[in-house]
Amino acid sequence: GTPGENGILQGYFDLIHLPYSTSDVLVEAMTFNKFTLNQYLKGFGVSVSESLIVRKGFEHLVTDDEIIEKIGLPCFVKPNAGGSSFGVTKVKSADQIHEAILKAMRESDEVMVEAFMEGTEISQGCYKTQEKEVVLPATEVVSDNEFFDYNAKYNGQVREITPARLKEETAERVSLITSMIYDILGCNGIIRVDYIITHTTDENGKERERINMLEVNTTPGMTATSFIPQQVRAAGMDMKDVLTDIIENKLS
Repeated sequence: GTPGENGILQGYFDLIHLPYSTSDVLVEAMTFNKFTLNQYLKGFGVSVSESLIVRKGFEHLVTDDEIIEKIGLPCFVKPNAGGSSFGVTKVKSADQIHEAILKAMRESDEVMVEAFMEGTEISQGCYKTQEKEVVLPATEVVSDNEFFDYNAKYNGQVREITPARLKEETAERVSLITSMIYDILGCNGIIRVDYIITHTTDENGKERERINMLEVNTTPGMTATSFIPQQVRAAGMDMKDVLTDIIENKLS
């Protein structure tokens, strides 16, 4: 959360000329603002969910009917700037929209309403130095709850499968997208990109797979239950060596 994930702390470090291992102010601020990030990456061909923004004090400009028409139901209502799934609601009926927006606004002055996507949820870490690029094995997230909420993240109400159960071709595509996003944003240090892989059937009856980005975390968690340490172990690497690589690359 603020100030460590939205660029404020990085801006202070820049002012006092203190090196840091995360991305810079612009990248941190952009990735913390979910709607801005989605619109930016969409311009580079990254697939994202349909969404709209509701701002505090201007809620009346977006009606429930307009939300349903553009986004559909079910949908997710979430703080536009926030973390750990605080204030997030999966809305299934029109009468839940208003309360969900109020709940999200207790966490952020801007609320994002996002279309629901049904599919396989995965998360993948990546870091780059002057000498190498490392895209870690993806983790598949199988939540016991309606979605990957706070209890799923921190209270064990989830199964996390690393490496994710993906076809080899799909795993390669996800890795390429993760690496591309890292470069588009100009990231530094280790990041984590979350996705939903959806499946549709075209008019010829052929199944189409779509890799949809959910969000980019430029300061991912490093606790015992976090994804990155799991992925580092699955890659046969040591967390100490990974962090050493990132720090020495920044100082070189």
